[in-house]
Parts: sequence; C-alpha cells; structure tokens
Amino acid sequence: MTSHRLNSGGLVNRGRSFTFTFDGREMKGLEGDTLASALLANDQMLVGRSFKYHRPRGMVTAGSAEPNALVAIGEGARTEPNTRATVAELYHGLVARSQNRWPSLKYDIGSVNGLLSPFLSAGFYYKTFMWPASFWEKVYEPLIRKAAGLGKAVMEADPDRYEKSWAHCDLLVIGAGPTGLMAALAAGRAGLRVILADEGFRPGGSLLNERVAIDGKPAAVYVGDVVAELSALPNVTVMPRTTVFGWYDDNVFGALEKVQKHLAKPSPDLPVERLWRIVAKRAVLATGAEERPLVFGGNDRPGVMMAGAARTYLNRYGVAVGQKVAIFSNGGSGYKAAADFVAAGIEVAAVIDSRAGSTDTAPEGVRVISGAGIVKTAGRHRISSLILERSGYDEALDCDALLMSGGYSPVIHLACQRGARPVWSDKHSAFLAPDVGQGLQVAGSAAGLSTIADCLRDGADKGHAAIEALGRMVGSLPVPEVEGDYDVAFAPLWYVPGARDKAFVDFQNDVHTKDLGLAQREAYSHVEHSKRYTTGGMATDQGKLGNVNMAGIIAGMRGVSPAEVGTPTFRPFYTPVSFGAMAGTSRGEHSRPVRQSPLHGWAKKNGAIFVEAGLWYRSSWFPRAGEKGWRESVDREVLNVRANVGLCDVSTLGKIEVFGPDAAEFLNRLYSNAFLKLPVGKARYGLMLREDGMVYDDGTTSRLAENHFLVTTTTAYAAEVMTHMEFASQVHWPNLDVRFLSVSDQWAQMSLVGPKARLVLEKIVEDDISNEAFPFLAAREVGLKGGLRARLFRISFSGELAYELAVPAGYGEAVADALMDAGKEHSICAYGVEALNVMRIEKGHVTHNEIDGRTTPDDLGLGRMFSEQKPDFIGKRLSSRFGLTAADRPQLVGVKPVERDKEIKAGAHLLKEGANPSMANDQGWVSSVCYSPVLGQHIGLAFLKSGRERMGEKIIVWDGLRGSEVLAEVCAPAFVDPDNKRLYI
Repeated sequence: MTSHRLNSGGLVNRGRSFTFTFDGREMKGLEGDTLASALLANDQMLVGRSFKYHRPRGMVTAGSAEPNALVAIGEGARTEPNTRATVAELYHGLVARSQNRWPSLKYDIGSVNGLLSPFLSAGFYYKTFMWPASFWEKVYEPLIRKAAGLGKAVMEADPDRYEKSWAHCDLLVIGAGPTGLMAALAAGRAGLRVILADEGFRPGGSLLNERVAIDGKPAAVYVGDVVAELSALPNVTVMPRTTVFGWYDDNVFGALEKVQKHLAKPSPDLPVERLWRIVAKRAVLATGAEERPLVFGGNDRPGVMMAGAARTYLNRYGVAVGQKVAIFSNGGSGYKAAADFVAAGIEVAAVIDSRAGSTDTAPEGVRVISGAGIVKTAGRHRISSLILERSGYDEALDCDALLMSGGYSPVIHLACQRGARPVWSDKHSAFLAPDVGQGLQVAGSAAGLSTIADCLRDGADKGHAAIEALGRMVGSLPVPEVEGDYDVAFAPLWYVPGARDKAFVDFQNDVHTKDLGLAQREAYSHVEHSKRYTTGGMATDQGKLGNVNMAGIIAGMRGVSPAEVGTPTFRPFYTPVSFGAMAGTSRGEHSRPVRQSPLHGWAKKNGAIFVEAGLWYRSSWFPRAGEKGWRESVDREVLNVRANVGLCDVSTLGKIEVFGPDAAEFLNRLYSNAFLKLPVGKARYGLMLREDGMVYDDGTTSRLAENHFLVTTTTAYAAEVMTHMEFASQVHWPNLDVRFLSVSDQWAQMSLVGPKARLVLEKIVEDDISNEAFPFLAAREVGLKGGLRARLFRISFSGELAYELAVPAGYGEAVADALMDAGKEHSICAYGVEALNVMRIEKGHVTHNEIDGRTTPDDLGLGRMFSEQKPDFIGKRLSSRFGLTAADRPQLVGVKPVERDKEIKAGAHLLKEGANPSMANDQGWVSSVCYSPVLGQHIGLAFLKSGRERMGEKIIVWDGLRGSEVLAEVCAPAFVDPDNKRLYI
C-alpha cells in the first residue's frame, strides 16, 4: 500500500465510519471525507481515463479545479455523471463508478489510442474525416458519437426537487477562507446584512489545510470560533456548499447551493439543489488562488498531483498520498509540503527545485536538488520512479507519489465574466483581476497576496471599505497574529525542456506542448484559436489549471510576454450547474405557465379534449358518445358547421389596440397592403413582413373609430407582433403619435360559423345584422339583449358565413351558453381547432405552417396584398431582390391523391413523376394536410416550384422517413367554394 490513512490527525470524524463502493469494490471512509480522500485512504490512486488517449489518471487537486477524478455517483435515476470526486462529500452507501473506460478501469481497450497518438494530434479531426465523403454518416459520425463525452447521461426522469430563490444583502463575500472570514466578520459586526458563500461543505478554505496557529490557536480551531460568531449574528447568513458561479448586471450574482447532495436519501420535502440569485450592494471576491501544475514529461501519471492538494489530504483528511514522495517545485510551496510530510513521518525522497538558487530551506535530512527538471516518469497505473535532468546529467529517483507546484494563479473568473480582461503582472507571474469598480472588490490571494497574515489583513480592510461605502460606522477588528506563516513566492516555469514523454497542459483533453506548437505553426496562434484548435481549456474544468501555463507556453513560442497572449474569455458558469437547478420548479406540467381561455369552462363542460398550443390550452375537438376516435368527432363537426352552424373559441388570438392621430399611418407602414383609408366600421385582412421581405404574421385589423384600431394576430405570434410594433414605433418612426395596448386577455372571443349563423346570432343581438346592414368585413360595437355591449366582426377563416363576437372576458362563458341555447333548433355544435384546421385547409387559408419565415406574399398567392403604390413599408425594399422574385420560387398550391383512398403526409417532398428522390430533383414540400369529410379524401396545401403554372399536373408526394410515395394532382388551394359565394349570403 502506498496512499493510506494516518493513525491520527486531520479534521475527519474518526468515530463515524462510512461504507461506499467504487466500481463495485467496497471501501471504508470517514465522516468529513470527500470521495477523493476516501479513495486515497483505500489506496485507490487510479480513478479515471483521459478523454482522447485514455491514459490512466489519478487525482491532481483537492478542489473544484479537478480535471481527472470525474466519476458517476448514485444509482438509477439519481446517477450524476462527471462528478468531481475531490468535492463530492462522502456519505454512507455512496456508489461511485469510473467513466470513459471499457471493459474496466484497469484494462481499458481505449488505451490503444495512445499507440495511435502520432495520428491523433491537435486538429486531426479537421483533417482525417474528409475522405471518402460517403464514410461520414456510416462510419465516422457513429464512431465519433460513441467516443464523445466522458460520463453517460441517465435517461430516467430525475426524482428530486430543485428550487430557485432570490436573496438581497449589503455585502456578499465569495469564499470563506482567511480573507473572506475577516471581511464577513468586519461587516457583520458593523451590522451589515452579509452573505458568506463558500463551495466547500466546511467553511475555512485553505486554513483547514494548514499547520499554522492563529492567535495562539490551531487554524481549524480559529476558523470554528469565527464561523460560530458569524452564525450567531442575525444579520449574517453563512452558506456552505454554495458556489457563486456568475456575476451579472446590477451586481446580481448566481449561486448554486447543494442542499442535499451529501445525503444518501434526500428528503422529498426539500430540494437537492437551490439556485440563488443574490442582489448585493457590494461584494468581496475572496476566492483564493489555484496552484499551477508544472508541465514536464509524464506529468499526468497517477500519483502526480499538486503539492497543495497533497497537503490538504494530509492535514485535513489525515491521508498520506504515498510512503515515499518526491517534490518538484519552483517556489516555497514545495518546501512547505516537505515540512508537513516529514512532520507526519512520511519519507521525502527529494525536493527538486527548478531554481538554481533559493532561500527556501527544506526540513533536516531532506535532499534538495536545485536547478533541475523532471523529464520523465515511470509506472503503469501509478508513478513508481522519475528521471530528472540537471546540467545534462540524468538521475533516476524512486517514489510512489510526486508533488508538483508551479506557482499560483489568482481565481479571478467572476471579475472577468462581464467582459473585463485580466491583467498580466510580471511581479506575480500571473494574471490579476482588472479594476471592475466598487461593486466587486478582489481581496487576499485572489488579488495576488501570498501570506496568510496579508490575506487576513486585506480581508479586514475590504470589509471596512464596504462598511464605509454603505455609510456605516467602522469598528475595530484586530488582525490576528499568525505563527508558522510562510511565503509561496516562485519563479515562473512554463514547461521543462527535454521531455521524454508527453508533457500535458490540459489533463482532461490530453493537450500537450506539441499540440500547442502545431497550433502556432498552422497559424492558430491567437489564444482563442489555440484553445479551439487544440481543445485546451475546453474541458469540464474550463482551463482552471492549464490556461495560464498555456498562455506562458504560447508566449515563449512567439517570443512575447504572456500579457500579449492573454487568456481565453471567461464566461459563466465557474463550475457546472445542473439543468435541474436551472429549471427549478419549472418541470413537467409546471415547466411554463398555463393560459386558459375565458371560454375554457364552457369548452370543458361541453366535453372538449384540450391540446397545448404554446402556453394556451385550446379545445381540440368535442367527442360524443359512440364516436370511436378523434377523426370521427372532427368529421362530424366539420360537416355540421358546413351544413348548419357551429361555435368555436378563438379567444387565444392576439388582440392589440392601436390608438393615436397617426395610428392609420403607422399601420400603413407596418403592413404590406393599404390601411390608410380603411373606413370606420370595417375590417381588413393584412400581412406583416420582416425587413427581409418574408411574411412575418397575418391577421385582421378593424377600424373601430377614426384613431382607434384593433389588430388581431395569430395565437403563436401575439407577443412577437406586440414587440415588433413597439420596436417599429420607437426605432423606425418615433415621430408618429401612436400607442399600443395588448388586450388579448380582456376579451372572450367566439366564432359563430355556418349558413345558419345569422339566425342564431339574431336571437341575442339587439342590432340589425342583416346582410345589408352588416356586410362581409363589417366590424363595430353592438348591443346584446340584456344590455351587454360587445364587438362584432364579420370575418371568416372557414369560408362560411361567419361572425366573431367579442365580449368582456368575465361574460364569455355566459354568452357562449346563450348562443348554444339559441342554436339548438338549428343543430348547433361546438367545434375545436382540429375542425377549424380542416376547414381552413379546405378553403386554402394559411397559418404558420405556410408562414414559416421562408415565404413571400406572392409565394402564398397573396401578391395582390403587396402594395406597389405605397411609398414604403417594412420589407418593401428587400422584397425586390432577385431571389424573391424568381419565376421558379415555390408557390402555394393544393394537392390531392389521384387515388382517393391514399393518404399524404405533411413534410413530404414533391417530385416529378419518374424522378429519383434527391435535392436536385426536389420540387417542393407539403405544408399542411387533412382528411376532408366534405370531399371524402385527404387533401393538402403545398409549395411547388412555379406551382400556379402547373395546375392539373401529376406529381409524386414522397416521404422517405415514413416510407410513403403517393401520386397526386396539383390543384388550386381552395377546395371548397373557390368563388367565395358563401361569405356573402
């Protein structure tokens, strides 16, 4: 055994043991362990395989920057892939499995990729899969998809709860290490509302890993005292297990709290994760600094890890990562690690210092090899030895763990997420945070400070600055004394020359120094290009360990400063956030709000089957006893409406009132057809275009008074059209005096349709609605019997005599009931959107199946609604482009099977008779289909190249996905009453 649990020491609870499994092997851990520390205590150094070469990998860090120790935790629906073992809190019964290996972790067939590495260099995928072209879908893509990713997503529904919450505070302190604790303590004592958030399950940060004394107490005891005081203050909220992942406008921070991820059986009454949006007047970024790896040959072998991580496992968890450790460092951190391991009784083979001369001292008896570098490591599944080189002389050294320290990179991600770029510091050999204003102050080692005493002092200063900025009195807060403090100053070392094995910069994605060199030679020298070409910094750790080394190596290759190279763009999230947390309670039926029409109750009591249409629940059809399926119900509804009368709920259509002296002029510019001279009391069908000349939406506009219009939109585009109108008013024509008001929810609107519609309506309307008094496209206010005022529109989507009656929403159900009672003698029926859709296809009317963003007015057969006389309107200029006026553009036509019993499908392609299915032979597509009970066969609307010139032609309706091929005839899109005689009866 090499890595092992010490007999004493650490902050774990040795009185409480947990049993867990890794890859089916039962192991023991202690309360207070992470999965990583427990694995090391059981001598499980090999925990994963790298992405590309499937090289064996072990723990590198002890925190959230871990690139290697990604495992799947949990069973069944609670399985969570790609969990970092270094931050996963151990619990009894935890089940963990390694990833990205087959058939086992120890014997992984994917490791053959290592032998193929000369052919798998950076960017190989851009060059390798180009030939032969026919291999892409059948060979290359399936192989790539199978190899992609590390863990496997679970296809079962997540059984757990998630929440979203808001919080407000005077000061948000991000990080509960020495700096954060002091900032929170200063602000808390002054009475500020403070939130202290830390990603760890135990506050204290790096102090939990140290063998120093603060004010005469062990560091962990001092932390406990401070946390106890903060927790007792009513104005302070301490939030462990909470990662602040993003900084947004107005000093809003995103944070993820792991509420029950450390429990084997989460309570159903609590969320497992909670997503916080924290609004802070001020914030202190006390996130510390990440120790950098060194880039040398064989630096990825299990057992090679950060010196600070090894100290964490030793001092916090009581776990030694080896029995004979070697240390490779370019600064003071390596010497501190040597002191801690010697104090714990662990043999230190040597401290290898890349610097030729150093004032740091090693513990007595520990050999120091100065001015040297490691060029190779050995060992199959864990390190067993290394080769170092000094002044051309090689020396082999046996060890079972190698601790490396390449300096420190301040954790400044949050400060750079809103566009500010990090600033290179030659003094610190690191990128520091830019000045982002008073809203977020960077403190402690995140600001480049290196000693614990300096961090404590800076935390107090930043807390006092926040107190003063918020107008509170600053009290005294003595900075505690630190015994055993040390300096981690280092000399930059970007990579060790002479590597005899791959020297990795990005461990997870297998990016090594030669990949970066290839990127430079192939002109991908910009750091953003290098990142994407090599995938360096694109893994789940997002370059937390490797990005600064990558910048330094690229700088050396280009002969410039790292300041000129810079870093890739910082973006949220700092660490991964689950989709469950982002969704919160918005899942399943609660995934979005439900909108019910004012006539929902009427439809429900009439037996409606509802369908989700966007946010709306719309009545789809109304089954009756004895009907065997929806088609039978819909056929009955259609035939009854065509022969008698039917009532349909159309309240979900968008309704926007337009007011003002310039309302007519505004609408005239908004629509492609003329509206300036629309008479009061009349309605007109209109088309809105996008700027590019494509149809955006359609609907009717009614002029209710000289300066008062009512615009109706499709249900799906109600909000979009309102936004479109507001944009046009504010940006295009701010000089026009016009106002808008959405009234979609204010009115219950019902469509009364059929040859007997007037007979029914006359029973409840006081006004004269005869054909002469209320002709087609009339629109005005009417009185209902009983005194209710309503709006009546004579418009039709079915091609029948039709009226749309709008009443205040609260009266909708009562009015609908009255119409049904009045229509009993005329065989009235309720009908839904399915019957409505059938009748509109029979009539050749379009919806967004046809207005899909690719069609012009002329494509839809509505070219007459494109006014050439108007000086301008949205979309006019770009409508004259050649591509939109070409003679062979697809045009709206009707299609019907030659054999009446055949069925055609929406989405099918159109081909000439005898043509083979191909893009070259494609003649168009079918946009809408239905079975017409009036015609006794399936019919459809389609777009066919030069379609209006091809009436009567036979074409093939081909659907390769569903294996259908039907011979059809091209016909006019209006199948029923093409002369529109029924509209005017």
